[in-house]
Amino acid sequence: MDKARVNEIDLLRFIAALMVVLFHYAFRGHAADGYSPMPYPLLVPSAKYGYLGVELFFMVSGFVILMTAASGSLRKFVVSRLVRLYPAFWASVTLTFVFIMVFGGELFTATFSQYFINMTMLSGFVRIPPIDGVYWSLFVELKFYALVSLILVIGRIHRAQQILILWLALTVVLELFPIKSLRYFLITDYAAYFIAGAISFLVWSRGLSPARISVFLIAWVVALRQSVSRLPNFEIRYNESMNSYVVMGIVSAFFLVIFLVSIRQTGWIARKRWVAIGALTYPLYLIHQKAGYMLIGLAYPAINPHVVLWGTLSVVLAMSYAIYIFVERRTAPPLKQMLNSTIDTCTQYISSRVGEIRAARR
Repeated sequence: MDKARVNEIDLLRFIAALMVVLFHYAFRGHAADGYSPMPYPLLVPSAKYGYLGVELFFMVSGFVILMTAASGSLRKFVVSRLVRLYPAFWASVTLTFVFIMVFGGELFTATFSQYFINMTMLSGFVRIPPIDGVYWSLFVELKFYALVSLILVIGRIHRAQQILILWLALTVVLELFPIKSLRYFLITDYAAYFIAGAISFLVWSRGLSPARISVFLIAWVVALRQSVSRLPNFEIRYNESMNSYVVMGIVSAFFLVIFLVSIRQTGWIARKRWVAIGALTYPLYLIHQKAGYMLIGLAYPAINPHVVLWGTLSVVLAMSYAIYIFVERRTAPPLKQMLNSTIDTCTQYISSRVGEIRAARR
């Protein structure tokens, strides 16, 4: 088994994605905005909590991104993120746009200019509506990547623990005394999850310590407070009562699981490779929502709702697999080579120009 690979992470990613998918298909689509004509009361009591899967994504991201950045190489980090994110994203945006053009009708709309701007993955920063609403979490992730990149630029990734402590302290302060601009740049609404995931990586790689345990526990308390504080707005938006104890239980379960991963106490789950389902997670998350709603709208009420729900899930899983096999796996190697070659060329050019300037000044 590859000692550098944390097998449980792939499973956790898939669980998080499945939670979000069922939240959309069995609850959110029918509960708000009229995106889905099909109610699915059988799963509503559990599916309505599926939005918390995004928080699990952020926690896993904290773990994985610090692992990726731990070498201290900004170049390696940036290239790995571009190769990992963009090919599947381009395919998913394009597929969703095609679905909208063919099946969207009046409910789902998009323009070509919106599509092209979305392809940059930066639409959320220039106030252009995303082709699919699920992209909002990518914009949060990109801010996290930017913070990590900044740490790599200043050469302080080896001080990750101290930086996480500072970030957590600022998160607590900004919770008590909100400053909108700082909350935005420091991702205060979700920082506790990134911090918990990142400190869990440090536990996994370096072992337990009082400081790491303290950071983890404080992040857990902050996450509980924030998750409960968001419930009133959720209940108003979806006209659905929520149990705060269930929310706290789910969030606590996330923290418990990532802690068990960090101390290598997940038994047979850790020994089993979950690469196959882990590979489906990213494209599944990107492609499932609007395409899924349109498939449900085409099939219901002519077809039994159970068949529609699980059939739609099967279709988007198949689409996700196709994106992984025919896009991600085929484009990642040449894209990585192209990016490295471009960086080498630019570096050589800059070095030669700097040398010429210095020579001219002598």
